[in-house]
Amino acid sequence: MITALERQQNGTITLTITVPWVSVAKTKESVITELAREIELPGFRKGKVPRKIAEEKLDTTKVYEDVIQKILPQAYAEAVKQHELHPIIVPKVEMVEAKEGSNWIIKAHTCEKPKLTLGDYRQAIKMVKATKQNKIWTPADAAKAPKAEEEAKAKQMTLGELLDTLLTVVTCKIPDILIEAEVNRSLSDLIDQTKKLGLGVDQYLSSTGRTAESVRHEYAENSRRTLTLEFAIEAIADTESIFVSDDDIETAIKTAKTEDERTALAKERYYLASILRRQKTLDFLAAV
Repeated sequence: MITALERQQNGTITLTITVPWVSVAKTKESVITELAREIELPGFRKGKVPRKIAEEKLDTTKVYEDVIQKILPQAYAEAVKQHELHPIIVPKVEMVEAKEGSNWIIKAHTCEKPKLTLGDYRQAIKMVKATKQNKIWTPADAAKAPKAEEEAKAKQMTLGELLDTLLTVVTCKIPDILIEAEVNRSLSDLIDQTKKLGLGVDQYLSSTGRTAESVRHEYAENSRRTLTLEFAIEAIADTESIFVSDDDIETAIKTAKTEDERTALAKERYYLASILRRQKTLDFLAAV
């Protein structure tokens, strides 16, 4: 197998994989053998139909679909290992050439975690906090929130302000292919939601005064912001040595309201750990 790697400026990594026909033919032979065992014809027991007769009954499209499903994962995994990549999304795959008797050419588009530069987030947070603490409480403010505790609350840094502050000191170029994947996921969720409402997507967009193009742009900007914050918080957790212990995970699981919820959380320990680490990091930043 021959592979070539191309890194694009937009962060997308393209792997061009050439699979020798001899490997394709071997896989095809294996697939035909497996499918032929399932052929049932009058006068023959299942799995005992002569190979030549069985082949004639096979769906060629099905054969090649199975061949592709067997070849692609292995070829991609080998290419990733060969180039020492660490992809963070499922690859977008295209068959460039898949002719009988010729080498197959496959392109797989993916990306790795983007490079991120953290500015002085501690100082930035302290400056915002100082600005809020030094805010003069006017009569107009008192009319809106006359209680002392409301005044104190207004001077505290909100989560939204904390995240906005982080964005001012973080430099991170999110790969286009990653944003595209997030936008497509959000659009898929939108379609599901509109179906539940008994509306078509066009009807929903019309009722909200938006267009498909504006929604896609909106989702892209939201994805860029969300992903930047996720990578930033992870980088800060690494920098500040913030980790989640087994005890933290067990405590979180025990707080579930039902046994089913506890079972579900126990099965998703890695995901749960990532959520807990993110929260611990935000708590740390809020206390800076």
